[in-house]
Amino acid sequence: MGKRYDPEAVRDRLRAFALALPDSVLEHPWDSDVVKTNGGKKIFVFLGHNDPEYPPQIGVKLVESHEQALQGEGAEPSGYGLGKAGWVSIKLRAGAPPVGVLEDWVEESYRQVALKRNVKELDARGA
Repeated sequence: MGKRYDPEAVRDRLRAFALALPDSVLEHPWDSDVVKTNGGKKIFVFLGHNDPEYPPQIGVKLVESHEQALQGEGAEPSGYGLGKAGWVSIKLRAGAPPVGVLEDWVEESYRQVALKRNVKELDARGA
């Protein structure tokens, strides 16, 4: 018997991953969790609403992985015109990409908006 998919656990893991990136902060605009960088000026991941009425999902800004992400089950261009700028919303449910892939996409989104010095710090961590 397979493990049951736990979208809240996935969201919690992605939140922790995002907050471990240099100069990242959690904020709560629009009754939703977002993680920002650059002194809280640039969002790089939307973590969805803190309301059980809304299905758990994330939103990330992708360039290199954009088309790949849109091929996944439960993925679509983000609303409010963000999809035109490369943002993808991914529903966290059975059939979603593995957590490791989602973490890669959170990091890719971060790299799109983070200051060069923060990206350099992140690269130095991996060295």
